[in-house]
Amino acid sequence: MRQQPSSSLHRCLSRQHSKTALILTSFAMVLVLLTFTGCFKKEENAVKEKVVNVRAALVEKRSLKPFIESVGTLKPDEEVVVSSEIDGILRELKVQEGSVVSKGMLLAQINDTDYRLELSRAEAALRQANASLANAKVEFERKEALYKEALVTRQQYDDMVARRLLAEGEVDRAGGTLDLAREKLAKTRIHAPIAGIIREKKVTPGDYIRNGTPLLYLTRNNPIKLSFTVTEKDVARLKTGQECVFKVDSFPDREFKGKLSVIYPNLEERTRSLQAEALVPNPQMLLKPGLFARVTLYTGGTVDKVIVPITALLYENNKVRVFVVEGDQAKERFVQVGGKYGEYMELVEGLKGGEQLVVVGQNNLAEGVKVNVAR
Repeated sequence: MRQQPSSSLHRCLSRQHSKTALILTSFAMVLVLLTFTGCFKKEENAVKEKVVNVRAALVEKRSLKPFIESVGTLKPDEEVVVSSEIDGILRELKVQEGSVVSKGMLLAQINDTDYRLELSRAEAALRQANASLANAKVEFERKEALYKEALVTRQQYDDMVARRLLAEGEVDRAGGTLDLAREKLAKTRIHAPIAGIIREKKVTPGDYIRNGTPLLYLTRNNPIKLSFTVTEKDVARLKTGQECVFKVDSFPDREFKGKLSVIYPNLEERTRSLQAEALVPNPQMLLKPGLFARVTLYTGGTVDKVIVPITALLYENNKVRVFVVEGDQAKERFVQVGGKYGEYMELVEGLKGGEQLVVVGQNNLAEGVKVNVAR
């Protein structure tokens, strides 16, 4: 009976001890939470107070000509395949690869012995035909006089008229044969159809040449053609006569100029690009067909444009943004780009010029971040 109060007291003390432990545990957890919260606030404050080092440059306005950039290839202004128009043995070739020739210059000679003999036969045949015609005319005049006096029949007179007509036709035929023989003889001497340079020879003296056989490839390189392509979006900006400037690797420090001369009527379906050609003066023959060219085609007059270094632009899906410095903070600006001018890009919207643009370190920035502009 005396053990019951002691047991009750024990249970009461046990409950009180549990409550105390629970209160102490809760208090410890609150302290821990307050400690972590303080740490986060300190870290957040540290982030806000972080200063990013950047480099900046003033946004410029420049007077520039709008242009299109492309790549192209140099081609001859004209290229001719010089061929033979007759058969025969090539007796002489007067040029080699690289020879400069003028229009009408003798290039090759085919053996003309057979053609001279043919000309002589044609001349003899014409003389004979003329003699026969003269005899027929005399006979016709005599028969005509007799016919008027009714001393010959109508049949005899008609026969004489026919003989005279046949003699005249024979003269015409012999004359045509003679002209053809002269033409063939002339074709044994092959002349340059244009002024230019011999690019390649296909035959050597002693070869038997047939009608249509290619003998030489002749090109005219002054002026020279610059062939290049333009993308579909730039087609409307093209006009013949526009100034074209280009460089080639053979002369890296020199610029060559020409004028847009040909705009092809159709776009190439696979690439959606348009072929164009410019004529370029080449008096010193420095430019050679086949050279690769980096082309700039100017499409208008001088215009004031806002330009920024390409490296300052940040691309995000379909948007383009930059950072400018206002006071000691970075401010984000969304911009619309235009044409490319070497290492610079035109800005159509977003900046007006004169702003301090971040050009190095912009990848580490966000709106409102403090910056230190390095000098």
